[in-house]
Formats: sequence, structure tokens, C-alpha cells
Amino acid sequence: MRIWMKSVLAFGCMMAASVAGEPQGTAADAARLATALKRVPDTHKPKNIILFIGDGMGINSVTAGRIFASQQRGGDGIAYDLAFEKFPYSGFSRTHSADQYVTDSANGISAITTGVKTINGAIGVDANVKSESCAGVAKASIPTLFEDAKKRGLAAGVVTTSGITDATPAGAYGHTSTRGWRSDADLPKEAAAAGCTDLAWQLVDAPAAIRMDVALGGDRLDFLPAGGEVAGARQDGRNLIETWKKQSAKAAYVANAEDLAAVDAAKTDHLLGLFADGDLPSPVDKDYHKNVPDLAAMTRKAIEVLKKNKNGFILMVESASIDKWHHRNNAYRALTDVDELSNAVAAAAEMTSDKDTLIILTADHSHGLTLSGGLAIGAPVMGLAQSDGQPKRDRQGNTYPALTYATGPGEGGGDEHPMLDQKTATDPAFKQPALVPMNSAAHAGEDVPVYAQGPQAYLVSGSFESTYLYQVMRHALEVKPK
Repeated sequence: MRIWMKSVLAFGCMMAASVAGEPQGTAADAARLATALKRVPDTHKPKNIILFIGDGMGINSVTAGRIFASQQRGGDGIAYDLAFEKFPYSGFSRTHSADQYVTDSANGISAITTGVKTINGAIGVDANVKSESCAGVAKASIPTLFEDAKKRGLAAGVVTTSGITDATPAGAYGHTSTRGWRSDADLPKEAAAAGCTDLAWQLVDAPAAIRMDVALGGDRLDFLPAGGEVAGARQDGRNLIETWKKQSAKAAYVANAEDLAAVDAAKTDHLLGLFADGDLPSPVDKDYHKNVPDLAAMTRKAIEVLKKNKNGFILMVESASIDKWHHRNNAYRALTDVDELSNAVAAAAEMTSDKDTLIILTADHSHGLTLSGGLAIGAPVMGLAQSDGQPKRDRQGNTYPALTYATGPGEGGGDEHPMLDQKTATDPAFKQPALVPMNSAAHAGEDVPVYAQGPQAYLVSGSFESTYLYQVMRHALEVKPK
């Protein structure tokens, strides 16, 4: 009994000494706390708003993306932050649509840019529309935050690694019941007869008061006539690139990375860049940088052009390729684009000030990527699950990758996946196994993270509907200048 009592007293003294002495934890934690204690909410009006969208970038993509980015730089993925993870405020967004628990990108972005949730597949309209129907689209249309900002005298732009008429970028300027109506060739005859227009035409032909000043991405063919020198997709004979260039003496069009870099922002008020016939290729692909600008380069040029406006600007920047590659179960390319998004955020933060620019980053939805247990710190996140240098094995005795998907085209779900070696699992072209075989991976429905910095960023906190982000940005536009 006496020995037991002495042990208890000794343990109590040790605990008291620990509490009263130096705090436990890392120096990084202490520094973060010190910064947080000094933080005062900035309630001033921002001059600029930048909305970053990591399409399909759920919290698992952020975690795996952080580890991957760090390992690409020789780190272990622990003492590393993606650029947006350094923002002082964060929360979680609930992404469901008006008709489904799991949203697509069309409703996902519309909720953020209009404040209203619609049906999956619809953009810039309320939930009263019917998919594949033109009826009621005009009545259901809701002005986007970008159109509203233009009316207030701000410049506006959109940048993406997808086609510029894809669902997310179209959320800045488009109004349709059907996201697939990207060129007039996609419009059913009855829809065209009823007055509905395609998204490429909506971008270029919008009234000057609400037209985007900068649009950078892909989908070149949606802007070119089918019978032209370059066979485009348009059936109406219109060359929308020429239409864009004719809007003013300071309107420009570029088609590759070199021409984008050469754009003189001082002499350019309206900039259209179409760098691929469809979506932009992955930075992993050969010769990418010779023809296609990366997301950071497009972001920089967009800001250079937009910031000339004395009233400020609003800009959407989307890393669409996170989603595109998740759909294919190609985690290497998907996480490469998480890193690309981080680079673009860093570029935007460098070119602006957190004293006058509100930056919000979120995802429109998640994907079913999972980082499973059994990966030792320092082991390649893109490789096999392993510890002590030895691969882990499933109940069939087979090795398996650390990253897997819930659904998609990756082969070998359940007990059927083959024995893998590290070389195969780390190959950029490798498709991680999926539990449920599908031609394209389905989105996932969990809440997605939101990060914010700058004036009014303190409002991004807690758990909320994705439509709340519209309210935050609209409120920021309406705050009276100090």
C-alpha cells in the first residue's frame, strides 16, 4: 500500500510540474497560438474578392494532397502547409443540391455564386427548372455575384483548367437548365427555337454591363464555326473569338502560354484565352508547359488585367482537373492539381494584400478518395501501404495501395485486386482500385472545407450551407468603405 501511495504521489508531482512548467507540444503549435491570440477580425470592405474552387477537393484530397506536395519537395508531409491552409479562418460547407444529397458541379457552383441551390445539372437558375428543358429558364434565372459586381463597377473574370464553358466557370456568367449545352451544337432544336442559348454564346454575347472581362481556360472548339479554317463545334457559323476581339480596341485573344505571358495588361481590358480544344492537359503530361500556361500563370495574368479597375475586381479561379482525374481514379494527377491550386493561391496572395482582398477557397463537392491506415510516415503516399519498409497485405495476402477510391474505373475492388509492386503503384498513370466498378467515379457527399483570409474573412467559420458563401461575399461587396 505504501509503495502504491508513493507511486501515486510521484505521478501527481510529475503532472503538476508538467502543468506548471514549460508547455508541451511543438514550437509550431506555440507560434500558431501566438498568432491566433493577436488576430483581430477585419471588418473593413474589401476592394477585391477572389474565389478559388478546388473542384472535387474534399478533405481527403487536401490531406493526401498536402502529403504528396511535401514529398515532391523532399519532405515527409508532416511539417507542411498548402498555401490556403495558412489562411486564418476556416469552416465546412454542406454541398447537397435541391434534388440530391450529392451535388454535381453545376449546382455546386451556382449555390455559391447565386445564393440559391438548384437541381443537379443546372446553372444560374432556381430549382423550378427541368433538366433538358428550355421552358422556364428565363424566369428562373438568378443574377450571379459576378454579374452583380460588374453592375457595381468592378471588373470580373474567371480562370479554369477545364473548358471555359464547363459547369464551374459557367457559374460566373451562365444561366441554363442543362450544363451540357456548351455550344449551339449541343442545343436541341426545340431549345434553340424557344430562345435558349449555349454557354459559349452567353459568355461572349452578354451585355457589356455584366460581361466577364477575363476568361481563361479551354474549349476552343465551342467558339469556332464547324466550317471554318479550324473545324470547330458551332453550327451557327459564328466565330465567337472574333466577336470577343471586336468588343473594344483593348480586347485580346491568346491561344498558348507564350502569348499569354506576352500580354501587356496595361493595354488590355478584355482578355480571352483558350489553350486547348477541350479541357487543359495535366502538368504531368509531356510538353505541357510549352503550349499551356499553368494555373498560377493564368491567375497572375488575370489579376494584372483586372486590378487596373479603380473600383476593384472579382475573380474565380478553378482547379477543375482535381475532379477530372478523380473521376478516372488517377490520384497522381489529381493530387498534382491540388498542388497546382496551392501554387495559384500563393501567386494571388503575393499579388494582392490581405488588407484589401478577400480570398475564399472551397470545393463544390468531394470525391470518394480514401487514405487508409497502414502507411508509415515518410513512405510515398502514392505507393503501397507499408510500415518498416515492408508492404502491408490484405486478407488475401495481396499488397494494396495507400490510396483507394469508393467508385470508379480503377480495377480490382474488394478481394479481386491484383498483387501490386511499388513501381506500378507510384506510376503517374496508375489508377487506384475502386470498390464499386463504374466508368467514371461518382462524387462524394461529405461536407467540404472552406478557407478564407482578408477583410470579412472572419465570417467564414463553423458549419454552413454552401449558399452562405454567397452571402459572405455579397455582404463584403455591400460594406461601406472605411
